[in-house]
Amino acid sequence: MTVDDAPAAEQVTAIGFHELDTRMFRRSWPDPEPRPPERSAIWIDRVRHLVGTDPGGCWVAERDDRLLGIVVSFVREKMWLLASYAVVPDAQGSGLGKALLAPALDHGRGCLRAMFNASSDPRALRRYHAAGFTLHPQMFLRGTPDRTQIPVVEHVREGSESDIDLMDSVDRQTRGAAHGVDHQLLIRQFRLVVSETSSAQGYAYLDDGTVLLAATDRRTAARLLWESIAATEDVLVGHITPQNSWAVDVGLAARLELHQEGYLALRHMRPPKPYLANGALM
Repeated sequence: MTVDDAPAAEQVTAIGFHELDTRMFRRSWPDPEPRPPERSAIWIDRVRHLVGTDPGGCWVAERDDRLLGIVVSFVREKMWLLASYAVVPDAQGSGLGKALLAPALDHGRGCLRAMFNASSDPRALRRYHAAGFTLHPQMFLRGTPDRTQIPVVEHVREGSESDIDLMDSVDRQTRGAAHGVDHQLLIRQFRLVVSETSSAQGYAYLDDGTVLLAATDRRTAARLLWESIAATEDVLVGHITPQNSWAVDVGLAARLELHQEGYLALRHMRPPKPYLANGALM
């Protein structure tokens, strides 16, 4: 993949992840319902960032100048991560997905751990399981919060690039690897809040809910999640594993709806906690 492929790759994922059945996918291709422009720009910016840091982990499949599939993977401190992986519907079932995943997995050869967010697609889940990943069900919270239930949030401040060392330290304690240069991208795209006391640290990226959250204890994590809920009219909090039940406690107290969708795929590691992963950068 090159940086010039990013807009076309975004379209591949737009159709690949669209929440319609296969027949609807085929009928709409090659003109899928687009992401909102601001979401599309974020996706393209992120992929160009990852092509720049990990060119060996980012691949496309094409025929006659048409992209049929894409995979975007990267490595951070001996952890392999999969940011995006999609094949257009009329090329699925041909072995293309397996062929794309192979060089991405090879990019992570020698890594001690691996993590990514997986959809509920049965074929993809079989492929991940065969590659040695364990699959942990995830939940998400959404809805309009009951503002009478939101407590006064203390010990939370606005963050900046000066907090990257603090955040990398929290990352290593929770998921086993720092985000490093990815924090510079996230700071550019989202609002950052930080909680720091004498005994605990944590941070969260916010945008209509929680984009990414990590903390050294549950109390700090809950405080940051309440800040996210307080700052948003219509809340979406995703990627909640059972090990992060504190997030369920906060969400239900705020009168949000709880649902289940997708999996956290892990290899040689346990689900991070207290931690709510980012969909792509984990």
